[in-house]
This record gives sequence, C-alpha cells and structure tokens, in this order.
Amino acid sequence: MTTAHEEPSGWYSVPELADLFGVRLRDVRTMLRERRLLAVPHGPNAAASVPAEMVLGPEEAEGPCPLPSLRGTLILLGDAGLGDDEAMRWLYTANDELGSTPMTALRERRTHAVRRVAQTLAF
Repeated sequence: MTTAHEEPSGWYSVPELADLFGVRLRDVRTMLRERRLLAVPHGPNAAASVPAEMVLGPEEAEGPCPLPSLRGTLILLGDAGLGDDEAMRWLYTANDELGSTPMTALRERRTHAVRRVAQTLAF
C-alpha cells in the first residue's frame, strides 16, 4: 500500500547537469536515453528536469554522477509498464513496505528492497 506523494527537493535542467558532470549536453541526453537519469517537464517553461535526489553531488563519494542504483530501477519500472511520469510518481510516493519513498530508499542504498517492491508492479 502507498500513501502520500512527496515532491523532489530540487531540480536540475539538462544544461545544469552537463555543467555539474563536466560533460556535453548530448552526453546528458544519452544518460536519459539509457535510463541512467529520468527527466520530466517541470517549472514555468515545462523544461525537461531531473530531481536533485537522482544525482550524487560533488561532495558525495563517487560524485558528481547519476545515482548508480537508479538505472536498474528505472529499467525495471519501464519493464513493468510505467511511463516516465508514472515512474517519477512511484519513486516519490511513500511505500509502507519500504517505510519511505522508493527514492529515499535508493539514496539510503536499499536498492534490493526497492527493486523487490517494484517487481510486484508487473503482476
């Protein structure tokens, strides 16, 4: 069972991510295509934006880069039939089994628990 939906704490545009990662815009677009990141329309211009929680910042170990556990989870959600908006909503909706949102659990490195819950979506 799920409960309330939470909002991401902040957002990055594609150009901002390119600057943060020190890569070209097309490299960020490749990350989006490869499901290493997820972008949805956000803000007054409805520009493609990525929630800050999906990114390890420069102050974090391994950062700056996409959250490593995100790709497999996004692929699993896509295989379960969820589109980008639905996957985003699922990642930010509190889940009783996890005791938090799936995004929070991924940030806490509870990848296996998140994917176990996500697998139930396919049935």
